[in-house]
Amino acid sequence: MKFRPLHDRVVLRRIDAEEKTKGGIIIPDNAKEKPQEGEVIAVGPGARDESGHLQPLDLKPGDRVLFGKWSGTEVKIDGQELLIMKESDIMGVLDEPATKKKAA
Repeated sequence: MKFRPLHDRVVLRRIDAEEKTKGGIIIPDNAKEKPQEGEVIAVGPGARDESGHLQPLDLKPGDRVLFGKWSGTEVKIDGQELLIMKESDIMGVLDEPATKKKAA
């Protein structure tokens, strides 16, 4: 991808949600909510504070993050559907991918 976000913006790719519920019910496409989890593709250099110093971002490409339902701007770059949003719209970083728990 040949796109570099500016300032404190981040480019994300949504991570698709499960198509089945825990009980095994298949959810049709039109009933699914948009996922609120994504993978960071690219980050900008950071924002400048009042004194002009660059404040680098806490995110890096490859991070899995959670963001608000209505956050960001949807764009299509090189055939991929991506989101561009400010770092402040991201709620947090997932340290490990979600794993399925075994029934005891």
